[in-house]
Amino acid sequence: MSLQDKMLGATERTAFCVCCVLLILTDASSEFIHVPSLVHHGIEGTPMLLSVESQFPLDEVEIQGTWSHTKRSGSRATLVTFTKEAAIIDMTYRNHLLFKQPNVSLLVWKLKQEDEGDYQLNLNIEFHNKTGLVIKEERTVQVTVDVPVSIPVIKKSPSYAVIEDEANVTLTCSVDRGTRVVFQWQRDKTVLSPTDRYHFSKDSSTLLISPVRKEDKGTYRCVASNLVSQGRHSRAVELNVFYGPYNLEVNSGQGLRTGEVFTINPGELVFFDCSADSNPPNSYVWISKSHNTTQVITEGPRLEVRSYRLAQTEEYLCRAFNNVTQKQEEAQFTLVVASFGTGKEKHTQEGIPVSPLAAITVCSLFIIGCMLLFFIRRSCHPKRVLMSIYNRPLSEQKRPHRSGHEDATEDFGIYEFVSIPGKMESAQASCRSLARLESVQDMHTTIYDVIRHVPETPSHSLLK
Repeated sequence: MSLQDKMLGATERTAFCVCCVLLILTDASSEFIHVPSLVHHGIEGTPMLLSVESQFPLDEVEIQGTWSHTKRSGSRATLVTFTKEAAIIDMTYRNHLLFKQPNVSLLVWKLKQEDEGDYQLNLNIEFHNKTGLVIKEERTVQVTVDVPVSIPVIKKSPSYAVIEDEANVTLTCSVDRGTRVVFQWQRDKTVLSPTDRYHFSKDSSTLLISPVRKEDKGTYRCVASNLVSQGRHSRAVELNVFYGPYNLEVNSGQGLRTGEVFTINPGELVFFDCSADSNPPNSYVWISKSHNTTQVITEGPRLEVRSYRLAQTEEYLCRAFNNVTQKQEEAQFTLVVASFGTGKEKHTQEGIPVSPLAAITVCSLFIIGCMLLFFIRRSCHPKRVLMSIYNRPLSEQKRPHRSGHEDATEDFGIYEFVSIPGKMESAQASCRSLARLESVQDMHTTIYDVIRHVPETPSHSLLK
């Protein structure tokens, strides 16, 4: 070996020793081995690998180490003793463990509950070119073994609907399988937390609601989970709570409202609706109040009021009653009949509203006038007048003429000129008959007299 080779070898050894010393002094020994996970959540009955990654060339070192197991009870056992060339597994765990060389990883075939605990790796490393320098590595891996959670089931007590402020409800969540189960409660998909009325057991498997209130009504679910199972949701359970009535209100789409006073126009038809928050739904009664007396008007959530039947001011009351909780609530309001300028159902005369009685009187007079006019026109029809004239005896027709102004009551009526189609003989006969009349010389003969002296002969042709 030449002097140059000896110097090169000495330089390499010196550099390596310096690096080792620096690693020891700076506590950077973690670079020699790496454990990807120091915590393992295993599932019962499945394999689990405790992986170790070496950060040094195995052909340049000698290694010696052990894997040991400390149970939850505190007892400790050595599982494997190994070197780079061989490994000795405790006979108790021979069919349960597999040691993987040369990276010193440990495999557990089928996890059991007793496999839980801490697994310690103790490793000694000695490099070939630095005899006597041993590097110690220690790692601890925590292992848990759990059983997956089954679907949870909720039991409610009591199973029937309850009345608020009078009952308590207990909800219990349970699973058939699962270890270290964590329970969570939800109402209408909102997570519940402890309050002065919500009381949870230590593991949150039981929820006590005391006392039950209106806001507790809803859909409840239980969510169960553990380290190896995501949240498993139970089937929904309904909690029905009887409550109310609350927030009773009277509303109307007509008129003008000011506080608890409704103003409506004269003649207006108004509907009032009564509503309240209650379970089960309320029964409603409408009551009229006047002169310190009350009278039930109708039942149901709606009231119909015709303003023309009212006085100027009326007081009403809506009463809501819950048949289950035996509670009731009342809402009182005042109804005022007055014109407030909306233009609906409004009649004015010189700025003063017309009362319903005056309107009825005007309508009645109008109908009576129309009936009188009809009967007068019917009784004084021209055809009827002509028939009465033509049917008179001739002696009556020859009576001395009296002026229409002497007895105007007999001349009263409606007259009109009538053109009567017919044969020429009838017309000529009428002229000759008129010529024979003695009263034709009287220059004051009226149209009425002329019509009266028409002879009977053409009467049949006039009526045809």
